[in-house]
Amino acid sequence: MCDTHDNSPHKGKDHDGHDKEHETWSRRSFLQALGIAGSGTMLLGANVLSASAPSQLTSAIAAAETDNILVLIRLSGGNDGLSTVIPLNQFDSYANARPNIYIPESKVLRLTDDYGIPSYMESLESMWGEGQFKAVHGVGYPGQSLSHFTGSDIFANTDIETTGFSGTKTGWMGRFLEEEFPDYLSDTPGSRPEGPAAIQIGSYGNLVFEGEETNYAFVTNNVDELQRIAEGGVLHSVADPNLDDCMYGDQLKYLRGVSNVTNEYAGKIHAAYLRGDALQCTDYEDNSFARQLELLAKLIKGNLGTKVYMISMGGFDTHGNQPLAHQRLMSNLSRAVSAFYEDLACTQQDEKVLSMTFSEFGRRIFENGSNGTDHGKAAPTLFFGSGLNGSAFVGEHPNLDDGDGRGNLNLTMDFRDLYATVLAEWLCVPISEVEEHLLDHPYAPVNLGFNCSGTEFPDIVYNDEDPTDATPPGEEGENIPDEILNQIVHKPYYPTSNAPYIHIEMPVTANVEIKLFNILGQYVGVMHQGNMDQGNTEINIRETMSQHLATGKYIYQINVQGKKMAKSIMVA
Repeated sequence: MCDTHDNSPHKGKDHDGHDKEHETWSRRSFLQALGIAGSGTMLLGANVLSASAPSQLTSAIAAAETDNILVLIRLSGGNDGLSTVIPLNQFDSYANARPNIYIPESKVLRLTDDYGIPSYMESLESMWGEGQFKAVHGVGYPGQSLSHFTGSDIFANTDIETTGFSGTKTGWMGRFLEEEFPDYLSDTPGSRPEGPAAIQIGSYGNLVFEGEETNYAFVTNNVDELQRIAEGGVLHSVADPNLDDCMYGDQLKYLRGVSNVTNEYAGKIHAAYLRGDALQCTDYEDNSFARQLELLAKLIKGNLGTKVYMISMGGFDTHGNQPLAHQRLMSNLSRAVSAFYEDLACTQQDEKVLSMTFSEFGRRIFENGSNGTDHGKAAPTLFFGSGLNGSAFVGEHPNLDDGDGRGNLNLTMDFRDLYATVLAEWLCVPISEVEEHLLDHPYAPVNLGFNCSGTEFPDIVYNDEDPTDATPPGEEGENIPDEILNQIVHKPYYPTSNAPYIHIEMPVTANVEIKLFNILGQYVGVMHQGNMDQGNTEINIRETMSQHLATGKYIYQINVQGKKMAKSIMVA
């Protein structure tokens, strides 16, 4: 509140110096005096608000010709990967390293023969069955920092070479937007109907969207602030009677107005919120993380047009009493994520929304003396959404018996490769730009189930060492020319919703072998072995397999004279 004591010169509104003060300040000089002119970030009370990028920035991502949406979920504090994805194939080593805090097999939800998740994350089981959940093993970077601050910066700026004050001050998403529209600060905003290019809840660690000139996201300090904007269309009221008696009341009114104008997308957020609120069809739990996803669902369902969101959940720095803390956190996460996609599915928007987790580091293999774990290195990254086109555990899980000497898991997946894949294959950013915005990190895509660039991903390593593993020759030993083999046509075929077939068109009669693998590349069985006549053939997958097939994504592999062809197929 302003001080209006009469005995202080130039305090309050009713004094001789009031008008003179107005003669000497301009709006721009006032902002410059506060150090915020030309910047997208303001300090308002205890809140940090970063201005939305003007509408041209929405075009930056929209220009990629995709309406896909990315939700970044920050697990602040360093999530323990071994309490998130349990390596059942290394269970003895896992239990021996954590005698007091390991999760017993009876409380592990087994998703494959090798890996499972805690039973308190059971809300993700249905998402797994529907092909909406992938976990990537061993994510980190060379020379990984165990500092909260440095680790957070590196996962935001992708600069693993320099840290601290000398580290890169821009983020991977901010660099992309700034490169596309370097002159946006001088442009007049508001010419397009879309919302901001990015929305971030939580001001801490906002380097992800930081550019050289400004932060490119609409940032609110917490979900309550974004809720007020969504419900009312503004954050701060200009009509504050306490400002009328303040010497700098006009300036502060103006500053509040600038805040609301700079964050001009508040009105668009409000309109989208009202549209989406009427379409909500799922109940969410009453906790901060669930409320964040509930609000995002309303904005997405209200067709706000924002392409990237970032939300956060704190509390993962579990040095002590980890079991109960981690259970609460991951229970909340799994239930909220499941509700989020159930909500989006009501308006058939779930296929366009991809969510991924990230954390500044993982935890160590061995428990400490306080029923917790200390700062570690590699940890899994979780992906959610129908756009994954199948559930899987991706990559190689680190060996628990072969740590780095200090009890840290060795990385098996560079986090920059995941960022690059999301940029190029989900948001459809050109690969040359992806490499630039990841500080010249070479593009090495990861097969996450989506592909925009047309890049051929590395072949799936099939575990096909079974008794029938042989290279089928041509009929009666005939050598079929490659130009004939290249004419073979095959594709998944679904005459009814629960009857998956493989349709094959053979240019010649030949000896054909068809194997089935699960989404991890593990051998399931043989569907066909022997001659296949020239012409069209349809193979019913369920009828040809002797064992029961669980619902999910599979891969079939056709082998004709050493030529292997494969595609994925959904078994309902």
